[in-house]
Amino acid sequence: MLSAGPTVAMKQFKLDLSARCLARAAMIAAIYAVLTRLIWAFASGAIQLRVSEALCVLPLIFPEAVPGLFVGCLLANILGGAHILDIVFGSLATLGAAFFTWKTGFKLPEITNPKYWLSMVFPVLFNAVITGTVVWYCYGFSGFGVSDSHMLKYLPLSMLTVGAGEVISVYVLGTLLYLGLRKLPKSLLT
Repeated sequence: MLSAGPTVAMKQFKLDLSARCLARAAMIAAIYAVLTRLIWAFASGAIQLRVSEALCVLPLIFPEAVPGLFVGCLLANILGGAHILDIVFGSLATLGAAFFTWKTGFKLPEITNPKYWLSMVFPVLFNAVITGTVVWYCYGFSGFGVSDSHMLKYLPLSMLTVGAGEVISVYVLGTLLYLGLRKLPKSLLT
């Protein structure tokens, strides 16, 4: 039997389908996809720096950033001609990271709060492990003169290179973005 009220998941996520929230989610998706595509050479492959991953701080301010980041990553990977496993699992890694970032640190007062730094661990870990594995499996390190680049011994290296790029994107660029957004009037952030 169907219930008349919202589902438990929607209650917990406090999903707001207002035009403003849907528009914000769409803008986040578009910005993510465009930023990624603009610097695709640096945003994909064994060694990557996705500047767009700085947007992973947005779930701390806007819950609608969670689906926005997922859709943006999905679009960027599709438009970039990524391997199907990269499209699926890379996008799911971003979704999981964004969800746990939101769940851990939504509405944080300051970056001095330890929860801020903890919440930023999720994009790094999810992408290092999941995206690092996908990159190793789908693309390997052959572009760097490594023969037999799909050997298991290169998996940790792939995770490390993806994770290092994510640390720069999230902890450095993302923190700068977060600090900039915190200076905006509250009326613009609601």
